[in-house]
Amino acid sequence: MCERGLPPRGRALSAQALRGPGRLGRRSNPAGQWAGAVRDLPERAKYPEIKSLMKPDHNLIWIVIMMLLTQLLSFYLVKDLDWKWVIFWAYVFGSCINHSMTLAIHEISHNIAFGNYKALRNRWFGIFANLPIGVPYSISFKRYHMDHHRYLGADGIDVDIPTDFEGWFFCTTLRKLIWVILQPLFYAFRPLFINPKPISYLEIINTVVQITFDILIYYFWGIKSLVYMLAATLLGLGLHPISGHFIAEHYMFLKGYETYSYYGPLNLLTFNVGYHNEHHDFPNIPGKNLPLVSIVFDAYLISVGMQSKSALTCSF
Repeated sequence: MCERGLPPRGRALSAQALRGPGRLGRRSNPAGQWAGAVRDLPERAKYPEIKSLMKPDHNLIWIVIMMLLTQLLSFYLVKDLDWKWVIFWAYVFGSCINHSMTLAIHEISHNIAFGNYKALRNRWFGIFANLPIGVPYSISFKRYHMDHHRYLGADGIDVDIPTDFEGWFFCTTLRKLIWVILQPLFYAFRPLFINPKPISYLEIINTVVQITFDILIYYFWGIKSLVYMLAATLLGLGLHPISGHFIAEHYMFLKGYETYSYYGPLNLLTFNVGYHNEHHDFPNIPGKNLPLVSIVFDAYLISVGMQSKSALTCSF
């Protein structure tokens, strides 16, 4: 019987995650209590160097537009390919674009594109950025992601953390492999079971716009283009080198630290989401400026780094 697996909700993964064949350790902290050094954020936020970094990143708008146009071109190019090549290019190319787009939506959820004073513009732009992903999620992500920041690791609130069932069941190497492959599905449906929220009008609009876009892709370019789009999302958020950040961010591999940063080259494709300690300290700072946080607080910032997301996924 499996006793240990993924970290239970409200807890973090222990250092034993990297020891033993396919068995992950659990921490015994009460639900909602996370370990780690207490950061004096109000004091740090007073630094003028930090305040100067808290500003919108308008370049994000043009990057998102270019990624969307690139995927539209891809939809057209794959429409007449053999199925094996549709799936191949979905994994090799489309998955990178769509994963990057989900992290652009993460930036937009923090009002990085247009600033906090134009929050509604950010919501509409998030719906626009959602189009090549194929599944409506931008507005819902915003609602649940804010809970992740306010109640990091809180049982029944922070749905970024795997459930107790996931931790109990996916405890062997094979089961963990299945969990990683199907991770986007768990990520999508977990909120509905753990912390369901009333549907908002923006979520309805997000869904209608996305379904309409999907229908248009099918109508003009056929089933292969539609499958390419959806496969790129599923593959790109599952067993993929870029997806290591899902495991790296909040699973405890070193006792006393529940949030980790990654400073490798994949940050170029992920809007510096690897700078995760820095992001949780200052969520209003755009991803492009997060490396500067480490420079400002080089002598003070307590940050635990991961060397390789792909290696971490294999170790997991």
